Amino acid sequence: MANFLWVEIIVAISTFAKILAAGRLCDRDDGPSLTVGTLTGTYTGLQNPDYPGVREFRNIPYAEPPVGKLRWKPPVPLRPSQAHHYSYRFPPSCPQYLTSHLSLWNANITNFSISTGDQSHYAGEMAQTTAEDCLSLAIWTPINATSQDKLPVGLFLPGGSFRGGGLDAPYHIPAGWVNRSQRHIMVTMNYRVNIFGFPNAAGLEDNDLGILDQRLALEWVYANIEAFGGDPSRITVWGHSAGGVSADVLNFAFYDDPLAAGFFLMSGTAMRTFAQGDNALQTNFTYVAKELGCNFPDDSEAEVECMRQVPVNLITNFVGHYGDEKKKPSLFFRPTADGKVIFKNYTERAERRLISNVPALISDTSNEQSSLIAYPINNLIQGPNTTEVDKGTLSEFICPAFNSSNVRDFNNLTTYRYQYAGNYTNLTPFPWMGAYHGADLPMIFGSYNLTGGATEFQRQVAETMQDYVLAFLTDPEDGLKSFGWLPDSYEFRVDGPMVRFAAGDVVVQNINASDVDVACMGIGHYNSHP
Repeated sequence: MANFLWVEIIVAISTFAKILAAGRLCDRDDGPSLTVGTLTGTYTGLQNPDYPGVREFRNIPYAEPPVGKLRWKPPVPLRPSQAHHYSYRFPPSCPQYLTSHLSLWNANITNFSISTGDQSHYAGEMAQTTAEDCLSLAIWTPINATSQDKLPVGLFLPGGSFRGGGLDAPYHIPAGWVNRSQRHIMVTMNYRVNIFGFPNAAGLEDNDLGILDQRLALEWVYANIEAFGGDPSRITVWGHSAGGVSADVLNFAFYDDPLAAGFFLMSGTAMRTFAQGDNALQTNFTYVAKELGCNFPDDSEAEVECMRQVPVNLITNFVGHYGDEKKKPSLFFRPTADGKVIFKNYTERAERRLISNVPALISDTSNEQSSLIAYPINNLIQGPNTTEVDKGTLSEFICPAFNSSNVRDFNNLTTYRYQYAGNYTNLTPFPWMGAYHGADLPMIFGSYNLTGGATEFQRQVAETMQDYVLAFLTDPEDGLKSFGWLPDSYEFRVDGPMVRFAAGDVVVQNINASDVDVACMGIGHYNSHP
């Protein structure tokens, strides 16, 4: 498997002893070290300016830059190196377009979005803070962590509908949580999105490049995290939204070599229909290529080669402007079922037990779809039609989570589930949004008071959620049982245990899964504001 490449590297290079010595720089007795050696370089980070108990490395590449001849190629592992780098600035996010159409995300809850510098979040152009040389990750550790500590690790895959997103979104910064716990490490990564991550071009052997990026990042973390104080045998692959879907895709694709002790699937699982065959719209890439001067109707490889010479901003802005102008047919650059890393039938895969044998935590918010519907600009006070919101919440989130739990139960895999129901004015600009898609992220990451105004009850909820998730990271199989949170099981598929956070004035409570899932079985009404 791919991760054995790192073993081969370790055996092959004569400088291995020197690299290990660099890794032990963080074990000195004269105070915390901000310099750590890895197999691919030595990195000097910084003490977080707001949380002095946190050491962070904001930009560590995990792959060669996917530029030039490497554009639209699977990520290439970095060569062994002892070169020294300062890891003070976050890397650019991967190329993405800032739509000119208003949404809650670019108008009201922008702290979930990547940094855009001086550029508007709805600029109608490629984000000026993005670039092709983007395959990097960031690491947050306790300030005094050493290679002896063997702390649990969370590897976070950001969401963004496979069209955008990145590791530097303000609400994705986990420094507050790491500072409070001092007992775990967090890693967040960039991966390619949209046409650069999922081109679906006829001239390519691999089209789900963003997923391959995620796997290579996991391999890098597995091989190097011990130098930062982490335990490679306790890595939880954790994704939100598209990142949650991705984490579950990795769960199935590398079932015999997961490199993960657990999976945390927030508001996203693989239990959905991926584009395939005629529905994959492979002609989209050809259409873009033709419009940008790469017209090779009978030579798909020449088409790709020509497109590798087109500037990144021209490609990104062409695709983005096309979408903003609502031209038809729509351009579609999303994960596709290639039969290699993404499959067309995950229920069938699970029935064949082609799923990794590790625990999972699956979660949803109670009103997911409220932040994903068309922007109700003419009725922001009252909000959108609640029936339509509930329909989307069930079909896109609750029922896929229910189905995921079922197929995992069928394989006797430990599975925990929670629902988040919090609604706080400092995170939620309009009351009708309730516990919207993503609302639980800043609570766990400790960024919930970024703009001020957090209540004491909100703090209690946030810290309780942090403690529960930390228990899962620490021991994915049994850690949550100490809180009285029992995993789902096959005999209780319909009425199994679930935890609900922040409903009303209750910090946390145990509920029956049927309270949430009955609508998926067509025998009850879904309550989006429990």
